[in-house]
Amino acid sequence: MAGPFDFARYKRPQSEGAIHKLPHDRAAESNEGEMPAEDLSDLLGRVSKNSTGKIDSLIGEFERLRLNLQTDGERIQRAIEEYKTLSQQVMELTKTISGSVEKVRASVDQ
Repeated sequence: MAGPFDFARYKRPQSEGAIHKLPHDRAAESNEGEMPAEDLSDLLGRVSKNSTGKIDSLIGEFERLRLNLQTDGERIQRAIEEYKTLSQQVMELTKTISGSVEKVRASVDQ
């Protein structure tokens, strides 16, 4: 996960002895070397949009994972029910076979 956002990284570079400063450049900067409010607002908007996009992406991924978990849970539940039914049938068949074997033994012993 990324660390805190470094706003200082986006600070306008200082050029020593800036000779060709235009009047609108001076008006845009509130203090020497600081980012104008409009640029800061745009930067905050981009950061917010990026963060919101990542959150939306995570929410979508969590929803997909939840659906997969539900689907897998339902599949496992069906498999357990099938196993239970098959197990009961095997027990009944075993009893039937056991009973038949006892009858055959009893008839042979006579």
